[in-house]
Amino acid sequence: MALNNTYDAHHARPVQARPVQQETAVGAGAQILLLSLLGPAIGMGTAGWLTGLTFAFATWAVLSRALHRSRLPSFGPANRVTLGRATLVGGVTALVADSFRSAPPVSLLVGLTAVALILDGVDGKVARRTGTCSPLGARFDMEVDAFLILVLSVYVATDLGPWVLLIGGMRYVFVAAARVWPWLTTPLPPSTARKTVAALQGVLLLLAGADLLPRPANTGVVLLALGLLVWSFGRDVLWLWRTSREAGTAGAAGTGDPGTPVPELVAR
Repeated sequence: MALNNTYDAHHARPVQARPVQQETAVGAGAQILLLSLLGPAIGMGTAGWLTGLTFAFATWAVLSRALHRSRLPSFGPANRVTLGRATLVGGVTALVADSFRSAPPVSLLVGLTAVALILDGVDGKVARRTGTCSPLGARFDMEVDAFLILVLSVYVATDLGPWVLLIGGMRYVFVAAARVWPWLTTPLPPSTARKTVAALQGVLLLLAGADLLPRPANTGVVLLALGLLVWSFGRDVLWLWRTSREAGTAGAAGTGDPGTPVPELVAR
C-alpha cells in the first residue's frame, strides 16, 4: 500500500495515486478506440492516424503529470466528463488533419464537435453539484476548450484563409505574452460576457465549418467571432494593465521607491 499511496497534507488523508492515474489511461484508450472506429469507416490517411494517436498520448502524458503534481484524492465525475470531451476533440483533430488529404465527412465532424460543445456546459455543473471543483479541473476544461477552438480555426482557415487562425491562436499568444509581462497573469474577476464570448467561438466556427451558408455569410460569421474575441481580450488586457499600474503606484507610495513592484504581483 505504501507504493500506491501518497499523502495529501491539505486533505489529511491518503491519496490513491494509482487509480487516479489509471483513469487517464482509460481516457487515452477511449481516444484510440474512437480513432480505430473512425479510421476504417472513412478511409483515414496517415496524417489523421498519426495526429489522432499523438493527441491521445499527449493528453494522457500531460494529464497524468498534472494529476501527480496536484495529488487529487480522486479523478472526479466532472473531470470524467471533460475527459470524454477530450476524446471527442481528439476525433475532431484527426478528421481536420486528414482534411488536408481529402474532405472529411462534414456530418461526422459537425456531430463530434457539437457533442463536445454541448458537454462543455455539463462538466462545470457536475463539479458544482458534486462539490468536486478544483484548479486542475478548471484548467483541464479550459485547455480542452482552447484546443478545440484552435482545431476548428485551422479547419475553417483552409476555406476562408489564414486570418481565421487569429481566433485559435489568440489565447496562446496571450499565454506567451504573460511570460514577458507577468502582470498579465493576475487573476481576472468573473465575467459573464467573457464566458459568453468564449462559448460563441466554438458555435460560430462550427457554423462556418458546417458548410450550410454561402461563403460570404461564413466570412461574416467568422468575422463576428473574431471581433467578439478581440473585444473580450482587449477589455481584459486593459483591466489587467490598469490594475498593475494601480498596484505599482500603491507599492511605490508605501515604500518610497517608485521602481519597487508590488510583492503580490511578482508572486503571480
